Amino acid sequence: MPLYESTLIARPDISGQQVEGLTEQFKEIVRDKGGEVAKTEYWGLRSLTYRIKKNRKGHYLHMQIDAPAEAIAEMERNMRINEDVMRYLTIKVEALDPEPSAVMQSKGSRDSRGRGEYRGRGGERGGGGERGGGERGGERGERGGARRDEPDDKPADAAPQSAAPAKADEAKADGESGATEVTAEKAEAKVTAEKAED
Repeated sequence: MPLYESTLIARPDISGQQVEGLTEQFKEIVRDKGGEVAKTEYWGLRSLTYRIKKNRKGHYLHMQIDAPAEAIAEMERNMRINEDVMRYLTIKVEALDPEPSAVMQSKGSRDSRGRGEYRGRGGERGGGGERGGGERGGERGERGGARRDEPDDKPADAAPQSAAPAKADEAKADGESGATEVTAEKAEAKVTAEKAED
């Protein structure tokens, strides 16, 4: 028999039990026509990309079906009639995948991470409420800025003056035309980056 995958979106105002009732209803239709529903997955109440019938969310239900074409046609006819079903899509596939779908796998990985935990850019785990788990100014040195707790060897007004001519000379050497404006923040960041390299 041909193999199909069918996904439907039900109205958000129905309960989880009503979604299970829809699942049983469509399974029964497929069984009556000589087919079998191999696997069903409830993906949960998810946000929609665009509004459907004034709804921003919907219950997603995914089924893998081994059934003749008549069973699929009857199931889709009932989906069109049912007021709780907003959208549906059935496709023919070569083989049914016994593994959980990509949606369920990503949902499981999110659940295993826990609530309130944050992962930084480097993959390190942070604390529950704070982003990155460290001091706000202390951790920023890794992303290219200077740490605020480091003392400067030179006064603050000396750094922009010494770095600005060097930046202008580099721009001329690279062949850039026109005047180059260097802000005090960029010049200071460059000087501190050079200090870090030394």
